[in-house]
Amino acid sequence: MPEPRPLTAPRIIAIANQKGGVGKTTTTINLGAALAESGARVLIVDLDPQGNASTGLGIEADAREITTYDFLLDEAALDDAVQATSQDRLSIIPATVDLSSADIELLANEKRSFLLHDALRQPAMEGLSLDYILIDCPPSLNLLTVNAMVAAHSVLIPLQAEFFALEGLSQLMLTIREVRQSANSALRIEGVLLTMVDGRNNLSAQVEADARETLGDLVFATRIPRNVRVSEAPSYAMPVLTYDSTSKGAQAYRDLAQEIVQRHARIAA
Repeated sequence: MPEPRPLTAPRIIAIANQKGGVGKTTTTINLGAALAESGARVLIVDLDPQGNASTGLGIEADAREITTYDFLLDEAALDDAVQATSQDRLSIIPATVDLSSADIELLANEKRSFLLHDALRQPAMEGLSLDYILIDCPPSLNLLTVNAMVAAHSVLIPLQAEFFALEGLSQLMLTIREVRQSANSALRIEGVLLTMVDGRNNLSAQVEADARETLGDLVFATRIPRNVRVSEAPSYAMPVLTYDSTSKGAQAYRDLAQEIVQRHARIAA
């Protein structure tokens, strides 16, 4: 596979949906792995106090001495915060449950919505030569998620192919609009990603049809199938691309990475 077109600065994508269980962290891990596999240098910022992205990439809890909490609130040095993973070109700033108190502490900070924005644009970032930064947001529209949107160029929205899937999008879209108006006018929607799609299920087909009719080109052509290998991979602390490289889930995330790279190449042209 050809290497992605070099970027003058890393593309920052927040992966967000206030609804839990839609494949947000799974998408962050596996999209990051697919982009890295294709030749890009990728940093994942685990902004979820559950720390599932950190666990899913093999960062043990006792190895998370410097975390996103320290990076945001204590101005920890970038070199201390970033950890390598087992995959080449893929690194992470891990999270722990300490991050759950960040919302309260952020309220007292005048720059509370811009802390991640500023941290990801410090001069030391240039030394990482990154192509992409993926932010795994918590399953809520709190100050951490707002920080991610203020810091990001775009928001990728995983959407589970289930009943009522589209109903939860209205509040997320409203939050994105508010961030555009108040703090990040350039923020755009990277795309809506259909996840856990079951080709044998009429409901999945109906949800997809409704999503494409309502959201049009915002919906990625790539769909992530319901795949047991994708579900199993986190328990082995690895992306599905490593766990089972030939699985349908692994290929779907490769397709998503290629679709994103091609979109950015068209925008840059």
